[in-house]
Amino acid sequence: LPYGTPDAPRLAVRGEARLEVDPEVAHLTITVSARGTDRTTALTDLTRRNDHALTLIKSYGTAVEKLETGSFTLTPQLTDKGRHERVRAYHGRVTLTATLNDFTALGELTTRLADLELTRVDGPWWALRPDSPAHRTARTQAVREAVQRAREYAEALGADLDAVLEIADLGAENQPPAYGYGMPAAPGGARAALQESAPALDLEPRRQTVYAGVNARFTMTRPTL
Repeated sequence: LPYGTPDAPRLAVRGEARLEVDPEVAHLTITVSARGTDRTTALTDLTRRNDHALTLIKSYGTAVEKLETGSFTLTPQLTDKGRHERVRAYHGRVTLTATLNDFTALGELTTRLADLELTRVDGPWWALRPDSPAHRTARTQAVREAVQRAREYAEALGADLDAVLEIADLGAENQPPAYGYGMPAAPGGARAALQESAPALDLEPRRQTVYAGVNARFTMTRPTL
């Protein structure tokens, strides 16, 4: 029966867990730009600067877990006046995304990238990997918390837990599970206006919040009222 019976009442509880853990990776977004009065010049400069950024990032070896090119644009800028459409300049842009797992190299790489010509750096955004053990730990703690809460309810009635009927992620029936992957750090921009001897940035990792929640249903023995 949906609500159990007098001999086997049903308990419905929620279990939750929230952990604060250190981040595992950091993401940087690098935007390389170029501008020229003709298309060829803009493309040549953009290609050269993109190669410099890629070479610098790849020089950090295994500290860079992932490197991807996000987008490329080349936009003509028209003159403001005149009857005819005339191109005044071309603006080019390439966006890169780098994921680092070595935070000791992060500050140095951030500074060196920001020191490149017409290069913008955004980040870091701290995060956990999707398969981080922290997620499993949170889920396990959420289930244990649900069992403990149900046991306390049963004991308050002079009964014991008898059987588990269901354990489900919050919203499992109509939406993705409510597992938190932590809030990203607010972006910090750095532009290429640094001195040649600019020191490496001292970056403090931002701890991540991992959340898990479950709905659980149990039956208990007949209460002693």
